[in-house]
Amino acid sequence: MRKLCIALLIAAIASGCAGPQRLESTDRLTVVEGSSVLPAPDRGDLTAADRPALIGPLDTIQVDVFNVPDLSREMQVDASGRIAMPLAGTIDARGKTAGELAQTIDAALRARYVRNPEVTVNIKSSVSQVVTIDGQVVEPGLYPVTNQMTLMRVIASAKGLSEFARQDDVVILRTVGNRRMAGLYNVAAIRQGTYDDPPVFANDVIVVGDSPQRRLFRDFVSLSPLLAAPLIAILQ
Repeated sequence: MRKLCIALLIAAIASGCAGPQRLESTDRLTVVEGSSVLPAPDRGDLTAADRPALIGPLDTIQVDVFNVPDLSREMQVDASGRIAMPLAGTIDARGKTAGELAQTIDAALRARYVRNPEVTVNIKSSVSQVVTIDGQVVEPGLYPVTNQMTLMRVIASAKGLSEFARQDDVVILRTVGNRRMAGLYNVAAIRQGTYDDPPVFANDVIVVGDSPQRRLFRDFVSLSPLLAAPLIAILQ
């Protein structure tokens, strides 16, 4: 009976503990083997496609008005996404790029008879453009989004997958046009080059699934120390 239980346990967790597959070339991936050297990337490979940096609540911005130093200042966007400036009044900055906000401030100042204000806006720090990662990663939390942010980069920022992570059960939750959407991804397949590492955007929520088979194996080993060594040898 004891041997039967062990055999059933091995069958239950074998899929979750299978060894890594050999990396092979596909239509989307070219594997360089042996002593060959990977070619160096060109300039286009080193830069990501431009994503607009949007201003959100509690971000810190620098506003400069040419030849009007009294109007130039560093300020924090309030919790409702607005800023207040002398002459310009209260302006909604939420969801605008730095250039768009500069144009809005420029128009507001011209309406108050400020001649040729020439406004520039720079985002000094952003706390609104973040992605949330939860579930089976080492350090769940909020992480800033950059032009080059992808699923694998977010997982790396969270110190990687945890012991019980299920690599084929990683979900990205995203709101598109007021519609909630979800994408299911397989981290192991991305590592093998089966498909591209998907880009991640601000306000995405990433949830890494849990592997009950791995937990079962850990619990069984902890309760059966005498069987741990042969079980691990068989699974490896």
